[in-house]
Formats: sequence, C-alpha cells, structure tokens
Amino acid sequence: MNTEMLAPAAALAVWSMVMLLWMAATRLPALAKLKLPPEQSRGGRGSDLDGVLPAEIQWKAHNYNHLMEQPTAFYAVVVILALTGGSQFDLYLAWAYVAIRVVHSLWQALVNTIPVRLTLFTVSSLLLTVMAVRALLAVI
Repeated sequence: MNTEMLAPAAALAVWSMVMLLWMAATRLPALAKLKLPPEQSRGGRGSDLDGVLPAEIQWKAHNYNHLMEQPTAFYAVVVILALTGGSQFDLYLAWAYVAIRVVHSLWQALVNTIPVRLTLFTVSSLLLTVMAVRALLAVI
C-alpha cells in the first residue's frame, strides 16, 4: 500500500474544513445582522439564503457544497490508488487536483467569475478522470 497517496486526500479534507469555517465566519454574522423573526429562521437549507444574504457571503457556502460533491469521487479514487500501490505520477495527479480545487475555492469565494471558475473545474475534472481510469486499470 502506498500511504503517501493518501496525503492529497487528507489535504483536501482539511481544506474543506477551512472553507466550512470561512463560510460560518462570514455567514453567521450576516445572519445576525438580519434579525430575522423566529418563523423565518427555522428549518430550511443553506441555499434558501440565496437572495437573503449578499452573494459574496453565499459564494463561500456554494464552494463548500461543491467540495462535498465531486471530491467524494476523488477520495474513492485515491484510496483505490493507495491500496494498489499508486505510482509517483498518480501522486502528482492527486496533488495537482487538490491544488486546482484550492484555487477554485479561492476564486469562487473571492471573485467568482464563471469563465475562470469553469476552466478550473474542467481542468480538475480532467485530472480526476485520468486518475479514475488509472485506478480502474489498476484493479482489473
């Protein structure tokens, strides 16, 4: 087993927690300023706050949600590659994926123009696709 392969997954998990804290640190004070009546502050989902909170605050929440989506496949692929020995190339691909996801997070949380965000997402998706194919080939 190549435990070094697990480091990028651990790093992305830590980054996800950074985004969670950043989201809470911006969203909770903004919610407090709204002084919503109790009937408007019960239940619901974070996305219900779109249009209620400023977009710049919601961007962090949107990114945190994104980190709970596609990266779940990344975690599975990394574990497969770690268990099957994963090469140095696989490790480079994994670190590149993490680096691009961190840049994507920062871009979405701070600037959020779609063409750049889409490019970052596309590149990270291509890296993950290559990793997934390599993981499949490693187990068949």
